[in-house]
Amino acid sequence: MAEPGDVAEPGDVAELEVVRPGPLTTVQDLGRRGVAHLGVPRAGALDEPALRAANRLVGNEPDAAALETTLGGVALRASRPVTVAVTGAPSAVRVDGRAAAWGAPVSVPAGALVEVGAATHGVRGYLAVAGGIAVPPVLGSRSADLLSGLGPAPLATGDRLPVGPPPQPRPTPDLVPLPAPPAELVLRLHLGPRADWFEPRAVAWLARDHYRVAPASNRIALRTEGPAVTRSRGGELPSEGMVLGAVQIPPDGLPVVFLADHPTTGGYPVLGVVPPADLAAAAQARPGTPLRFVLLRGR
Repeated sequence: MAEPGDVAEPGDVAELEVVRPGPLTTVQDLGRRGVAHLGVPRAGALDEPALRAANRLVGNEPDAAALETTLGGVALRASRPVTVAVTGAPSAVRVDGRAAAWGAPVSVPAGALVEVGAATHGVRGYLAVAGGIAVPPVLGSRSADLLSGLGPAPLATGDRLPVGPPPQPRPTPDLVPLPAPPAELVLRLHLGPRADWFEPRAVAWLARDHYRVAPASNRIALRTEGPAVTRSRGGELPSEGMVLGAVQIPPDGLPVVFLADHPTTGGYPVLGVVPPADLAAAAQARPGTPLRFVLLRGR
């Protein structure tokens, strides 16, 4: 018996044809866990709560693969009737030109065009379909990893995405509350392991200084604009392991917060680590969003 999210045989279930891929739309689930020691990044949805919410709305398991859009939305045509839900960055949703609900289950008839418009706030939206996007898994995940090239390529016009068998009927909510995209991004920061590479005064000032999200931010890292963090020692480190949320300080002194597609090793000193719970907001912070760090000391 097929399980939800299994790879389907051609013609067995629905497909979604990509009519408009948007600026950057990728297949994402909860990522590749437990393979960083092989040099493989985690990847997966940048805003995990939004992905989980979209899957819950259509009755999927939390780790089912969905589509992550970036700013500009996506348009898809369903070969068979499907149920979808869109969460994450707020945007207009239309089915064959008619307004449909955002943040709620939506029925899409066979042959209909479902359109997710440009994000009105935030950056990344999530479109889940009942049954999940059933592209073949790679190392246990269907996620596209833009750094390593693992998983499916970003969507292109004409792509056809297989949909897994519909999940077993279960109660689904009409709405799953999610926080709004941040007007100001506040990131807690556990200091270490290389905080001693920086002037104590510079580390203290980090909590008082004002930063902004830089336009160069992407799925690999959130980059910042603002005052440089001054180092207390020269030289460089040998490469060492990097974790999700690590805050590296490159030679320009501007903090870089590692996100889902981050490299597994790096040689710039890590001033601290942002807790995973704060990274969903980072995924939705547009360039120019004010940013503050809040220092956490101890465990």
